[in-house]
Amino acid sequence: MNQRVIPIAVQAPSQGPSRERKRQAPKGRRVDPAALAEVQRLLGDAPRRRDLLIEHLHLINDRYGALSTAHMAALAQEMRMAQTEVYEVASFYHHFEIVRDGEALPDTLTVRVCDGIACELAGAQDLLAKLPAILGSDVKVIPAPCIGRCEQAPAAVVGQFPVPNANADSVRQAVASGQTTHEQEPATGFDAYLAAGGYRLLQECASGARTADAVIAEMENSQLRGLGGAGFPAGRKWRIVRNEPGPRLMAVNIDEGEPGTFKDRTYLERDPHRFLEGMLIAAWAVGIADIYVYLRDEYHGIRGFLEREIAMLQARPPIANMPRIHLRRGAGAYICGEESAMIESIEGKRGMPRLRPPYVAQVGLFGRPTLEHNFETLYWVRDILEKGGAWFSSHGRHGRKGLRSFSVSGRVKKPGVHLAPAGITIQELIDEFCGGMQDGHAFYAYLPGGASGGILPATMNDIPLDFDTLQPYGCFIGSAAVVVLSDQDKVTDAARNLMRFFRDESCGQCTPCRAGTAKTLQLIQHDHWDAALIGDLSQVMRDASICGLGQAAPNPVDCVIKYFPHELA
Repeated sequence: MNQRVIPIAVQAPSQGPSRERKRQAPKGRRVDPAALAEVQRLLGDAPRRRDLLIEHLHLINDRYGALSTAHMAALAQEMRMAQTEVYEVASFYHHFEIVRDGEALPDTLTVRVCDGIACELAGAQDLLAKLPAILGSDVKVIPAPCIGRCEQAPAAVVGQFPVPNANADSVRQAVASGQTTHEQEPATGFDAYLAAGGYRLLQECASGARTADAVIAEMENSQLRGLGGAGFPAGRKWRIVRNEPGPRLMAVNIDEGEPGTFKDRTYLERDPHRFLEGMLIAAWAVGIADIYVYLRDEYHGIRGFLEREIAMLQARPPIANMPRIHLRRGAGAYICGEESAMIESIEGKRGMPRLRPPYVAQVGLFGRPTLEHNFETLYWVRDILEKGGAWFSSHGRHGRKGLRSFSVSGRVKKPGVHLAPAGITIQELIDEFCGGMQDGHAFYAYLPGGASGGILPATMNDIPLDFDTLQPYGCFIGSAAVVVLSDQDKVTDAARNLMRFFRDESCGQCTPCRAGTAKTLQLIQHDHWDAALIGDLSQVMRDASICGLGQAAPNPVDCVIKYFPHELA
């Protein structure tokens, strides 16, 4: 029998220092001294902690319009991280533009035109086609996923300046003005909120006039459920996290990236301190040491005033020993709306969902028990505690309880955030709150829960819109983002728009979602859809995807096959 002989390398005996090869510099890219000096100036005295990596990348990207490999190498050295770690985070997020070796930093203005479902209905594709010739070569025009301004469709962003109800003239004027940043003031600032009785409820809690047990019981009595989409009972969540060992942390999700959703932005612009007081009451009741607020990067104007309002709040704290509030900036990743992906992003990593268990309430941010909440859930805390849990649960229709903030866009006369009873039907919502359909449009179909909530025909207009009522039809309410389609629209086009969004926004961690969204989009590009093959693929995505993105992505396509077969004939 032939035997394979494996040669063994024999090291020659050392001949002394003269024969040794000594490394003159560390492995990898050499750090450019000029780039290092620029990064050091930008960071100043800011801590070089790993969890601040994304914040530091934003500083560089804002200053130079992109991230060069030289600046990323310098940042890695400054933060004592491997260059690959910095690059893998920077390349994960849409809002970081990476410039390779030999490429110049960009000197052109970027105009982003939202091509989300509501903006596409309003003519975004035509606007994208016209703008390059109108604006010239000095301006780069690109499509962008939903920017949270669906009621202002079509919406565009010039630099960081939003242009609502955009057309060629308004975008051209915005470019010509040279205004590329957006600063705004909240309708109710810190002093006005105090004058109207703000933070008195928090002071009652801290003084002992209210006990934590009583506050949590009132929240449970209200039957308020998480309004970010999952719908977990808020009071029960407070009790669960409170029973975990300290220190406990809190993470607040204001990364409303679901196409069709803009309620958090609307309420923040009106009354940010109502949310902040609710947040601080929750922190007091649960025993929270630090609070991390994660705000989507598209909300540039909100970030500016929220930074100022939080600074005023911390400079004049309404109670002693107030938790520290850390405002963190997203970087354009829909997946970070998922709670564990958001936590990964806060920690300075790629926003990739974690496998569970353990759950965030047990092992969350920085490995500590974490109370995670959507913005709007906390926005209701003050009203519930002042008026009583029974007040909140007394609202509702068709056997449902509570209030819902519906983000309504599409073919209605009055798009916007409409506060309505939980359980209202789509027909009631259109007729009573939205002023009816636009002239010349007849109600044809609707998305009851944003991009992932499915699509239903107008004939199914009597289903109560609430948690648990839409699942029998292959849909769900999610964050209550309602998009209304008319007889001038095709649901097959809507499904292609939504699946393209899911393909682009998949984090790529698991194969069923990464490959499934791309393959489904290929399958539905044709006029004839292979329903059996799409059904098999949908089931695999639902059963095997790690998080809700892959599990819910098939919903609009499956609904088209089930409820609109005439569009596939």
